[in-house]
Amino acid sequence: MSNLSPEPQNDTAIFLSGVSVRYRLPSEKVATLKEYMIRVIQGKVRYHSFMALKDVNLVVKKGEIFGVLGRNGAGKSTLLKVISRVLIPTQGRVWINGMVSPLLELGAGFHPELTGMENIHLNATLLGHSRKEIQQKIPEILDFAEIGEFIEAPLRTYSSGMVARLGFSVATAWRPDILVLDEVLSVGDAAFAQKCTERMRSFRESGATVLLVSHSIDTVRSLCQRALLLEHGNVLEIGPASEVSEKYSQLLFGK
Repeated sequence: MSNLSPEPQNDTAIFLSGVSVRYRLPSEKVATLKEYMIRVIQGKVRYHSFMALKDVNLVVKKGEIFGVLGRNGAGKSTLLKVISRVLIPTQGRVWINGMVSPLLELGAGFHPELTGMENIHLNATLLGHSRKEIQQKIPEILDFAEIGEFIEAPLRTYSSGMVARLGFSVATAWRPDILVLDEVLSVGDAAFAQKCTERMRSFRESGATVLLVSHSIDTVRSLCQRALLLEHGNVLEIGPASEVSEKYSQLLFGK
């Protein structure tokens, strides 16, 4: 099932046409880099390839919260990396309308030996914000993240929930055109998840687009207007979130 238009329209935020991603991996495990380089020079490294995404066609509109569902290894993270411009597809066309703020994995763009405050500056700089802009936003980031005195402690001392709170707070301190979230609501407590949900809904109301990967059928059904279901790199379904969630439930549980 496809919702592909011939060309992006004025209300299009994300447009993918015939996107495929092929990974090339060594066929056997090599213990060290030195051994690997020796085997490369000798021509003894054998590779195999697999398709992480296969001919994906996708249109996401401005102002949507769009869900991405699929089992582990289905290609969800690869799809988000393509949309976030972290990964160039093997083939196909990718058209993105606006600034993308990605939160692809826990602690991405953070350094474990830096303090929370230092990581705010690092991550916000990587997202393209000036020192002055960052300074103006720090009170809001701290208030939303609820890190408290740990903000001056090294990130390696944080729990996974604290890292997630700080990452989400920085990524959403500025309203992006497109917010890309990978399993962010699965880490942390229910109260913070509710704060994240409210912020995503406020973004949608102001015209921003949110792309949300989640294993939670209930989260996608309640938050998203439409969704996509991936399996082994193939798009099984694109449509209303309730229908795609039901299809995913059948895939998981056979009913």
